[in-house]
Amino acid sequence: MKIKSVGIKDIQIPVRIREKNGGLQNSVATVSLQASLPGENRESCVHTFISVLNKYMDEMSATIFPGLLAEVKEGLGAKSARLEMSFPYFIEKEAPVTKTRSLMEYECAFTGSIGTDDDFILSVTVPVTSLCPCSKEISEAGAHNQRAEVSLNVKFAKFIWMEDLIRMIEDSASCELWALLKRPDEKFVTERAYANPMFVEDVVRKVAVAALADKNIRWFSASVESFESIHKHSAYAYVDSSEIR
Repeated sequence: MKIKSVGIKDIQIPVRIREKNGGLQNSVATVSLQASLPGENRESCVHTFISVLNKYMDEMSATIFPGLLAEVKEGLGAKSARLEMSFPYFIEKEAPVTKTRSLMEYECAFTGSIGTDDDFILSVTVPVTSLCPCSKEISEAGAHNQRAEVSLNVKFAKFIWMEDLIRMIEDSASCELWALLKRPDEKFVTERAYANPMFVEDVVRKVAVAALADKNIRWFSASVESFESIHKHSAYAYVDSSEIR
């Protein structure tokens, strides 16, 4: 029986992620690595996978993925190799009024393949605030708002920073989020969201418009899930650039 691919799944390793400011951030990544493998090499695959991951874990970025996957492919005599890596990434942010500093967490991922399908996708998931335009219009006072998550996956021509994608998303919501807010900051966030009501469709459209305007982005998909504060269900919207260009 021919086995299409072999690999390791959901192994957790410490990694250091390159930051836009030039630093390196320590994180813990969940990694899955697979290769299409001739039968005679199957006993050596785990050793090759772990050895290559250990070699590169001191500095992970989009730029090292071609080399990492090439080493796996060549070391195993495989036709192709694929790696998926997800990790929490933290950015220090200042609260909008009091300038209180705190670390905001974002879920990020690298997905790369080489061989039969050479490709790389950078993914970020960003929590934001959205406020319902309908609720604002029909209410005499107030409007219901909710926390939402925006997921953006991109393929790009030249290197792109996660921080830039995160900022693109935060600028497309009713308001961005912070890990720590004091009373003056809470007032700012509440009023900013109230002044910028958006359905999930509005948010995903704004993200799409910003991504389309970036000529470095070759392809993207974006989704928005709003965890509704007055409904049991979530609201959801999705767009794929291959269907709108």
